[in-house]
Amino acid sequence: MNRRDFLKTAVVTGISLAVPGSENPLTGILEAAETADLAVAHGVSPAGITKAAIDGLGGMRRFISRGDVVVVKPNIGWDRTPEYAATTNPEVVSTIVKLCYNAGAKKVKVFDRSVADPRRTYKQSGLLDAVSSAGGDISYVDERKFREMKLHGLAISSWPIYTEVIEADKIINVPIAKNHGLSILTLGMKNWMGMMGGSRGRIHQKIDKSLVDVSMLIKPNLIVLDAVRILTANGPQGGNLADVRQLNTIVAGTDQVAVDAYGATLFGLKGSDLGYVVAGHEAGLGSMNLTKLRIRKINI
Repeated sequence: MNRRDFLKTAVVTGISLAVPGSENPLTGILEAAETADLAVAHGVSPAGITKAAIDGLGGMRRFISRGDVVVVKPNIGWDRTPEYAATTNPEVVSTIVKLCYNAGAKKVKVFDRSVADPRRTYKQSGLLDAVSSAGGDISYVDERKFREMKLHGLAISSWPIYTEVIEADKIINVPIAKNHGLSILTLGMKNWMGMMGGSRGRIHQKIDKSLVDVSMLIKPNLIVLDAVRILTANGPQGGNLADVRQLNTIVAGTDQVAVDAYGATLFGLKGSDLGYVVAGHEAGLGSMNLTKLRIRKINI
């Protein structure tokens, strides 16, 4: 982040850079030469912390170029309103859509293969209105746009994948952090199940390696993990506000394994507690060793 970028982020009241083995508070202009591996922003405004986290990685223009067609992939799987933390926060997604357009994107597409009825899910989640108001192109998944693609993976040799995510110039993964009965947590890598066609339940017996296989194919330019509210139990659908915890946090990065490893810590776990994080690390998809990563922490 250069001086100009820092001054633009005037709402930031505290910034620190965690380097291997220590955390060094910085004052004044942020002078770290190395780009952060992860940016973690905390504050009461979902829009503010979303922008702050992305700015902490160098800003949206680092990821989006003029004329890009961008796919933003939130979790719109369930017929729940935002306070239940079953779907990605609509303000987080709308902020990302606006930042993409400000960076020069030609079109920003938002979609998900919902588990519940998509008409109700898109509306109840607040994402239909939020994305539309931000100028995004939000659409229901068209089953005719899935195409069998070779994965040559650890568990999956091929699978029907949604062509619009593959054909996009840039991809931004925007999962919500929540509990999951089968995979313990659903974070970034598991969010790609919304881009899988066919009978997704077939991957459950080898879910960890299967998630890595899909993540090897769909490689996002940016991951923005929504932890404004997290679902701590009875996921992925939820339905009880007692299971929801307000963290007011956004985690952003480019390493799918690292983002999910950090996401685990929000639940008092480690990346090594999640089978797909371990499998992704071992497969070379990314790193789960948070102590070796540069983590920029931002409070606004």
